[in-house]
Amino acid sequence: MKKKYYCSLHLTVDLIGNKWKTLLLFHLLDGPKRSGVLQKTVDGISNKMFTQTMKELETARLITRTVHPAVPPNVVYALTARGRSLEHILKAMDDWGKDLMSEEEYG
Repeated sequence: MKKKYYCSLHLTVDLIGNKWKTLLLFHLLDGPKRSGVLQKTVDGISNKMFTQTMKELETARLITRTVHPAVPPNVVYALTARGRSLEHILKAMDDWGKDLMSEEEYG
């Protein structure tokens, strides 16, 4: 049974609210990426956390996971239309962070 939400922000935060989800979605804005390449773009994420986060994003229908038969298997992740709809939000968050980084306190 799916969770019922009474607050739209609560739903949004549940779907994209942790740092790993936000970072992985942001890096997929440039296009589909192989699993290993995507994981390396996010500094500090463990293999277990990467796998768990990608499963959650796939369940939320924000990304797709395609396995290409090879040895070892070639897994490619891409944004869905729903995931792509977050582009302006993710880019605005990135711009906001860049502005803060230009300040002495965070730079």
